[in-house]
Amino acid sequence: MSPVAASVEAYLAALPAEQQAALQKLGDVIEAVVPGAIEVISYGVPTFKFQGRSLVSLGAAKNHCSFFVQSPAVMEAFADDLGGYDTAKGTIRFQPAEPLPEELVRRLVRARIEENVRAAARRTSKR
Repeated sequence: MSPVAASVEAYLAALPAEQQAALQKLGDVIEAVVPGAIEVISYGVPTFKFQGRSLVSLGAAKNHCSFFVQSPAVMEAFADDLGGYDTAKGTIRFQPAEPLPEELVRRLVRARIEENVRAAARRTSKR
């Protein structure tokens, strides 16, 4: 097992060029949707946090890249759009040479923002 990267930049720098470029592009799209997001390493992968909560993450494995939506509910809501992708409970796997469509990424990130805002409002109303 390789050591956890100390920063997002270090994580990306350790990847093959094709994965590095695909994940950088994915990160750029996420940043464009959520300019106030903070990038950190969480669970060993680059994670975007918004308003103090994890929003989405991205990562690389030997044979693919991953976009971690972190929400089974969002994945289910977008099931029709994700039909052609290799998915799991909160993850979309893709080949670096075939990145996820930018508009799909934007829609998924916006859905995660809405989900986090609703969760925060529920927590606040219970206090």
